[in-house]
Amino acid sequence: MNASTMTSAAEALPGSSIPNNNAPANLDDPANVRRWLQANHPRQLALLDKFQIDLRLGRILSSTTPEAAAGNNIGSNSSTHQKYQYGKERRLVTSHTVELLRSIIGPTRWKTAAQLLTLLRGLGNELHDAGGSREPAIGNMVRRVMFIVRDEADNFPSGGGGGDVDNKNMEKIDELSAQVDKMRVSPSSTSAPGRGKELSLASMLWAHPQHVTMKHSRTQSGEGISDMRIRSDSFGSTDSGAVNVTSSNSFGCDPAAAQIYPPHYYMQWDKLRENVMEAIEEVRGELKDLHKNINDQATQHIHNGEIILTYAFSSTVEWFLKTAAAKKRKFQVIVCEGAPHFGGHAMAKSLAEAGIDTTVIHDAAIFAIMARVNKVLLPAHAVLANGGLVAPSGCNIVALAAKQNSVPVVAVAGMFKLCPLYPHEGQDTLNDLISPSSVVDYSLMGDPVLSEVEFVNPVHDYITPQLIDLFVTNIGGFQPSYIYRLLAEYYHSDDWD
Repeated sequence: MNASTMTSAAEALPGSSIPNNNAPANLDDPANVRRWLQANHPRQLALLDKFQIDLRLGRILSSTTPEAAAGNNIGSNSSTHQKYQYGKERRLVTSHTVELLRSIIGPTRWKTAAQLLTLLRGLGNELHDAGGSREPAIGNMVRRVMFIVRDEADNFPSGGGGGDVDNKNMEKIDELSAQVDKMRVSPSSTSAPGRGKELSLASMLWAHPQHVTMKHSRTQSGEGISDMRIRSDSFGSTDSGAVNVTSSNSFGCDPAAAQIYPPHYYMQWDKLRENVMEAIEEVRGELKDLHKNINDQATQHIHNGEIILTYAFSSTVEWFLKTAAAKKRKFQVIVCEGAPHFGGHAMAKSLAEAGIDTTVIHDAAIFAIMARVNKVLLPAHAVLANGGLVAPSGCNIVALAAKQNSVPVVAVAGMFKLCPLYPHEGQDTLNDLISPSSVVDYSLMGDPVLSEVEFVNPVHDYITPQLIDLFVTNIGGFQPSYIYRLLAEYYHSDDWD
């Protein structure tokens, strides 16, 4: 790639000296994404609006797509189970999200990696507001595409990719670097003495990785720009009143906070769009083969003569068990009914029709039956950064009983459920409360005693990593202590929040 194909995009840099005559239509702030699409790409905005409406109304889960048809070929009755709370094919939501991002990124007229990241962050905020907070896989896919963009941008000829950069473009990079440094460090005349860039053990230890300041300095050879993270600078700049320029706009947080990217993110590169679109196609292929890759591991974890306990309905667990049975493994499955939604009834019916010896038990009998169980298979709503699991409500009881009886607990989940979030809120992490009508009939609320009772019907349980022995994913099996390493391979730390 010749250096002549790259041009400066300083006008996209927040705080640049170049005047901004059309702020609402500029792709320089995630808050402007909707106005930018309306002014330049109304067709893509219509796609976004339609997706948001379908997401709010739950239409995505019931739509018929090639992905759904492929899934139904694995479990013949899977399409009839979507009415159950935990029988929904959540991969459809993920596939639709990737398709939406591909449809918006491809035709739109963004020019640099910084503009594309701003567009993706704005789209993430829009989807979060439309109900994406209840479906963490949507935010995960946005973060995954942002990681792809960052990876491609870091391979720019001017960003350490080994290409030649002429003096003219190098001067532009240096100019952008100076503007970034000027915005990053703005010493206040009123700041207290001794503060600012003063280093301390506390400042180096307690600065969060996602808030680390990115330093960019030209290498001695002059062939590229090297990046170095300094925790103390990030913490020190906060003390001195300087702007924290690397704080990420989390999906659902204030979208107006500006973020400054490395200088080479503001350079144009002709192959960026092509490379990003190819990487998105790889993600789509990974989602298409997700269940196949998980099911290929079934015989490694399910053996002849075992008694396996599972909870409620999960299409991933269903296909996992059916694949093991199809490979001549003889085992027995105990299914907890999963009150109050009773998805376990549909799960047991489907497994029995596949020739698997299946027994349904009440949730109250979990602890009593656990001594006879060899292994527990649990579905997953989300896998958290600390190795914890967000699963259907009631799974925590199963995990606690298994721990008491030293029964291994295996969670089966696709990598699209991996979330860079920590369970700061305990059982309320990624949780939601639904109507208690499935627990108690409203006609009974006229009773003076029941009218004083508060009924809580949570959708999910949080299971600590100490209760999980193994995660079986589409890329292999991992212990909870290894999840942090997978986060670094799938998401950039600046996009975690």
